[in-house]
Amino acid sequence: MSCKCQQATTVTDKKVLFIALALNFIMFVVGLIAGIIAESTGLIADSLDMLADASAYALGLLAVGRGMRFKTTTAALSGSVLLILGIGVLFDVGRRVIWGSSPISTIIITIACLSLVVNGIVLYLLRRFRDGEIHLRATWIFTRADVVANLGVILSGSLIALTKTRYPDLVVGIAISLYVIKEALEILGETHKNNRENKSP
Repeated sequence: MSCKCQQATTVTDKKVLFIALALNFIMFVVGLIAGIIAESTGLIADSLDMLADASAYALGLLAVGRGMRFKTTTAALSGSVLLILGIGVLFDVGRRVIWGSSPISTIIITIACLSLVVNGIVLYLLRRFRDGEIHLRATWIFTRADVVANLGVILSGSLIALTKTRYPDLVVGIAISLYVIKEALEILGETHKNNRENKSP
C-alpha cells in the first residue's frame, strides 16, 4: 500500500513539474523577446529568472525518485545557475547606464502582468513543495522570487510611464538581480546545511 502511495506522489510531482517547466520556458522566450524590443532591463532580468526556473524544474524532474545526494546536487546546481544569471543582469544594467536605453512602458507592463498570472498559477501548483525535499523546495523558492520580480517590473513600467525616464527600469533591474542573488544564496545555503547533516553520524 505504501509503495502505491509513493508511486502516485512521484507521478503527481512529475506532472506538476512538467507543467511548470513548460509555462516558464514559454514565458522566458516571450519575456526575453519583449525585453529586447522594449529595451527593458527589468523584463530581461525577469525572463532570465524564468529560464532559471525552467532549469530548476527540469532538474527537479530528473531528481524525483532519486537519492538524497543527487537531489542535493541538483538543488546546488540550480542555485549556482540563478546566482550566475543574477550577476549577469547586474552587468547588463551597468551597460545600459553607460550606453543608454529607451524602455517602452506599455510592453513592460503587459508582459509583466502576463508573467505574474503565469507565476501565480505555477506557485499555486508548487505549494505542495514549500516544505518538501530540498530539490523540490528550490523550485518553490524560484517561483516565489518570480512573483516578487513581476510586481517590481509592473511598478517600474508604471513609473516609466509617469516620469518619462528610464531610471525606474534600471533600479528595478538592479533590485531583481539582488533579489535573485539572495534567493540563489538561500538555496546554496540549504544545500550546504543538508550536506553537513548527511555527513554527521
